[in-house]
Amino acid sequence: MLVLSDIVDRATALVDRAADRWLSRTGGSAAVRQRELTILRRLALLSSAALVVAPAALSVVTSPAVALPAGVAAVVGGFLFSAVGSIALSRQSIVTSGVATQSAEEFFMEASAGLILFLDPQGSVVNVGGRDRRDYLAWMRAPDGRGFMEQIHVSDRILFLQALDRLRQGEEQAAVDLRLERPSVSVDNRQFSYLRTDMTARRDSDGALIGVVTQLRDVSTEHQLRVEAEAHAADARSANDAKSRFLAAVSHELRTPLNAILGFSDILIGEYFGKLANDRQREYVGLVRDSGAHLLSVVNTMLDMSKIEAGRYELVPEPFDIATVVRSCEAMLGLQAKTKGVSLTSRIQRGLDEVVADQRAIQQILINLVGNAVKFTEAGGAISLDASVRDGILTLCVSDTGIGIPADKLQLLGQPFVQIQNDYTRRFEGTGLGLSLVKGLVALHGGDFAIASTPGSGTIITISIAADGSGVPADISANHPVEFPPRLKTSPGMTDILEEGLFDGREQAKIA
Repeated sequence: MLVLSDIVDRATALVDRAADRWLSRTGGSAAVRQRELTILRRLALLSSAALVVAPAALSVVTSPAVALPAGVAAVVGGFLFSAVGSIALSRQSIVTSGVATQSAEEFFMEASAGLILFLDPQGSVVNVGGRDRRDYLAWMRAPDGRGFMEQIHVSDRILFLQALDRLRQGEEQAAVDLRLERPSVSVDNRQFSYLRTDMTARRDSDGALIGVVTQLRDVSTEHQLRVEAEAHAADARSANDAKSRFLAAVSHELRTPLNAILGFSDILIGEYFGKLANDRQREYVGLVRDSGAHLLSVVNTMLDMSKIEAGRYELVPEPFDIATVVRSCEAMLGLQAKTKGVSLTSRIQRGLDEVVADQRAIQQILINLVGNAVKFTEAGGAISLDASVRDGILTLCVSDTGIGIPADKLQLLGQPFVQIQNDYTRRFEGTGLGLSLVKGLVALHGGDFAIASTPGSGTIITISIAADGSGVPADISANHPVEFPPRLKTSPGMTDILEEGLFDGREQAKIA
């Protein structure tokens, strides 16, 4: 009995050595090889019994000389086939089981972009993952434990701790931008890396915080672009402020000699200190006076525009009769229109009450709009100035039958020092400041400026402001800048406030 047991032990050891040598060539971990070795032992035990049973069974139907080798060959072939099949099935089941049981956490750790850190409730790193972790860990110090916290810029650590505290207080997620110190020697010579940190709470069944999933993404490029954009914006604001100060200073300096030129021109024209020698002298003095008046108007417009842009234009809202202002504008520019052969008429809603606004600003708006209409309307054309109040909104509309403006040029209209140029408009002088000033004054009143035009047919410009002055900010006398130049509105619906409700500039002007 002892001899038989010794034989079995030696055979088992021999099988183990041979199987282990073969399995080591097929790869797999030690645990996998041990499982497969157990399978081979069982197959070897079954095969040893079959070595006796198979030849004996075959000897019943054939001679022993044939049954013995045939039985042994069948048992050995069955053993090899079973061994290979069993091991293959075992490994396939391990792979399938591994895929099926892979947790969402493991998949997230491997597939998510950026650097993934699993934190405990105190903010210490307990696990590191992420698709790009090698790129981050190439320049970061080991983030395990408190290592990540120690790499955060000192002034940003409070932001990180505040975000972590919000998660402890019950919030489900938090985000914060952090700066991480880089090694003193780096490829791109950057002192810090700017990382956007998205933090998500992990809670137990009772809602208590058990960990934080943190995803870090490098936003250094975005930060650099933002810094450059802010620098460019600051430079633009500085240049714009310098331009406004320059315009204001130049305007003040020019108005003093211009007033002298206008005053002495008036004296010469009036011949208070002796008659002029001939008509040519009178003509020249008149030209000097007209040129000076035009230049003073430009200077005053530049000064007002710079005040609006800098937020130093002071409105004085007060009740006044808008009909009087409209008729005053008509009378002021009527001679100019008549001289050019253009009809100028006004239409005022019956029973129009007083409105509350800055009377000087409203008058300046109308003078600029009607002046432009006269300038760009050919002889035989018509200009209409309308005023009405509906639902508490004062609407002033200037329509003409002038040259009109192409649709693709409307957005340029009203920009300072911009004129819409074509073969016809090049014959007219101007700085392009008139509409820009109008838009600024309307914006100060909290109103709307809309324009509609058709080339060759005419233009309609509609101004809408609150009739009770409610659109004027309460602190308008203080430093209260507005968007300048304001955005241009081209919606034709603004003209529907007029009783006539017509959009075509030529027909609207001809109704008068």
